[in-house]
Amino acid sequence: MMPSTPAFTTRLSEAARTVEASLEALLSDKAAPGEIARPARLMAAMRHAALGGGKRLRPFLTIEAARLLGAEGQGPLRAGCAVELLHCYSLVHDDLPSMDDDDLRRGRPTVHKAYDEATAILVGDALQTLAFEVLADPATDTDPAIRSDLVLGLARASGLGGMVGGQLLDLSAEGRYGPAEMGEADVRLLQMMKTGAILTFSVEAGAILGRADSAARQSLVEYGRALGAAFQVADDILDREASAEALGKRTGKDQEKGKATLVDLLGMEGARRECRQLVEKAHASLERFGVGADTLREAVRFVVERQV
Repeated sequence: MMPSTPAFTTRLSEAARTVEASLEALLSDKAAPGEIARPARLMAAMRHAALGGGKRLRPFLTIEAARLLGAEGQGPLRAGCAVELLHCYSLVHDDLPSMDDDDLRRGRPTVHKAYDEATAILVGDALQTLAFEVLADPATDTDPAIRSDLVLGLARASGLGGMVGGQLLDLSAEGRYGPAEMGEADVRLLQMMKTGAILTFSVEAGAILGRADSAARQSLVEYGRALGAAFQVADDILDREASAEALGKRTGKDQEKGKATLVDLLGMEGARRECRQLVEKAHASLERFGVGADTLREAVRFVVERQV
């Protein structure tokens, strides 16, 4: 596969800077209308969790999917920030001692290490609710039906039938609730829910804001699903090949816990072949959009090729 073009990496970096600035504004100490106060410790810990790291892939996908359909400006940016806030909440809770018990995230101490476990739980709660507040705000879109669609989509992607349910399957895969034997179908289901659902919604949110018709929206959902699956397989490969210093987080966790991944089930070369097939699938789903979808095509290649 060809490496990412300079134009793509510049576009991704520019979007990351814009998202970072918007997140900083959303996480300011100043209380918003209707709020009573924003406790200083909570806000500092929320900023620790959400600012200063990451490529902001999820908001980038929202922004680019919306742009493909002619929607730009504050709406896609805010929706992308909402998805990123939700994602950051999931990382904070995933790192807790009762979950993965990690000390490092994006090269920095995890929230429960930098602050404490109780604060980390509250940070996750606050980031999650802020995500839905941002989507429900008329500043994201003046049409209440669009805002409702966004809220519903994020709730389903992040809830019991998506990310949260996937996290429970992930804990089960560690043998916490009895013997855990995972076949290929089990691993694919877990990954589709825990990681893939939010990535898919990141793309679908752009389709919603761009007023996509049902066929175009379905094509973008299929693209998001292929990208989400490719992301997880590539992540499993990186977990085996990259160092903790390069990734900014502990590696080899699944092996330590005896938890199967597609790398285990397919082998390293099989996993790489799977990535290539998923890239092809993602590209095929964008055929209807022509050259206008080239940035999204590069995005899925970037997901597979990334080194950190």
